[in-house]
Amino acid sequence: MRLLRAELLKIRTTSTWWVFGLISLVLWALTLGFNWLSTYTLLDMDTTDMSGDDVEQIRAAADVVNVAANLYTNGQFFGLLMVMLLAAILSTSEFFHQTATTTFLLTPRRESVVFAKLGAGVVFGVLFWVVTTLINLIVTPLVLTSLDTASQLGEGAVWSAIGLNGLAYALWAILGVGFGILIRSQLGATITLSLVYVIGSLGATTIFAVIGDRWGDWFQELQVAIPSLASQLMVSGTDLPGNPPRWVGAVVLIAYAVVAGAVGTFITKKRDIA
Repeated sequence: MRLLRAELLKIRTTSTWWVFGLISLVLWALTLGFNWLSTYTLLDMDTTDMSGDDVEQIRAAADVVNVAANLYTNGQFFGLLMVMLLAAILSTSEFFHQTATTTFLLTPRRESVVFAKLGAGVVFGVLFWVVTTLINLIVTPLVLTSLDTASQLGEGAVWSAIGLNGLAYALWAILGVGFGILIRSQLGATITLSLVYVIGSLGATTIFAVIGDRWGDWFQELQVAIPSLASQLMVSGTDLPGNPPRWVGAVVLIAYAVVAGAVGTFITKKRDIA
């Protein structure tokens, strides 16, 4: 607990956490506007000239439970990015401020330091989730009312999506700590992770959208191997046609987090810090 409190103090005593928090709120607001508009378009979409598979997917996405789940988890895409970057800074700050040697001299068991950083990352990840979820719980019923739809808060699938969203925030924090250990440079880690996350997610979505129909359902289901797409699958509300069950997304993300944490611990124990 002493090490965990120390790691939390390192973040609280700098402007990093609230800068990331403000950026997250701005991105949340932009995402809300986009989701509001896209939901309105989806509910009003004409499927007369579409193929059977496309119609089935659109009808599933337009289901009020899935619409509500998407809005109650609004801000996930950029929120997870912010949490990952903040968690990565927990690791890279030791090298940026040249305190790594002192830290490991005071705590010879390096894995204890890694576990403390992982714990601190999870705490901030969950904190970001709590804040955005509370805002979503206030705003989403208003959005749904404007779309002539009830709040859907009585649906278990909606609360399941909200809970799985919290799990996603915690797991992405673990990924961030692991990547931060792998990439020592604070600037390098921030730029690399941002580009890989955003461009990789958009690129993967484009690839699966363009050639997915040609390769069949088995290829479409492979998109769950992309961490950001696995996170989106987790909060889909109900299982969607052409996609694996939501629990598969959770399993994939947990596997990534376990590997990132294990690799980060191994590297920290074996690598020369001085």
